[in-house]
Amino acid sequence: MTKAEMIKKIEELNEYEEMIEELKTEADTIRDSIKAEMLEREAEELQAGQYIVRWTSVLSNRFDTTSFKKVYGALYKAFTKQSASRRFSISC
Repeated sequence: MTKAEMIKKIEELNEYEEMIEELKTEADTIRDSIKAEMLEREAEELQAGQYIVRWTSVLSNRFDTTSFKKVYGALYKAFTKQSASRRFSISC
């Protein structure tokens, strides 16, 4: 791939990523309006034609690694393993 082709690909990628962000913003706006309607109706579930919309509260328990690390630093280190990955990025 030539340098010009690479630049074209990067610019095309940037355009698609901008489009994705715009569409995500639009989807979030629509999602928020549906949630607002559900709040107004005080409903966790609504049926609209063939669709059932649910907006429910979910409780979850998460392990507090920061506190555990402070109190049991040696134990934390004993059970920590390193992992490797590759990160793709483009900067100007």
